[in-house]
Amino acid sequence: MSFYQTWLPFIYLYGIGGVSFLFGTFLIFRTGALNVNDPVHKKWVWVLFYGYFFYAFIHALFIYLAIESV
Repeated sequence: MSFYQTWLPFIYLYGIGGVSFLFGTFLIFRTGALNVNDPVHKKWVWVLFYGYFFYAFIHALFIYLAIESV
């Protein structure tokens, strides 16, 4: 499989999705809906960012494993 069938969709998905995610997070911070001094809010910010990068890593790993098995 070529780069255009495997990694380009991945880059597009997490690139455009990442911009949307960061924009939404920026809006949450900007409107004051999130209090970074509150430990519960701080935990959820960590969970959101960790979840995004963890899912992207797992997705990349499975793409890599699928390419290697072909």
